[in-house]
Amino acid sequence: MNKKNKVEKKRQKEQYVVEEMIRLYCRKNHKEYDKTTGKMCPSCQELSDYARLRSQKCPFMEEKTFCANCKVHCYKPEMREKIRKVMRFSGPRMLFYHPVLAVWHLVCSVKEK
Repeated sequence: MNKKNKVEKKRQKEQYVVEEMIRLYCRKNHKEYDKTTGKMCPSCQELSDYARLRSQKCPFMEEKTFCANCKVHCYKPEMREKIRKVMRFSGPRMLFYHPVLAVWHLVCSVKEK
């Protein structure tokens, strides 16, 4: 696999993890979450779209594992606070809802430090 494909695969995995964390947060905290379709409320969908956009434009994807480990914080302050709130809530719960993703995230984070 070439370098570009590897970085793109990494980017997609990160985007998937973030989206699942936002989805979990929305499902547990917002009445607008649609359980039948998995559609998030407008506020959470906006955050998910924003996170995806930031990930797509990230010039450090090759070196970093997750945004939390990055030296440059490219989120607007308002969005940064929203994503922090989501991460604080969803992070510990991911073990119950997405155990494989949670363990993968933990291993990658420890490896980088």
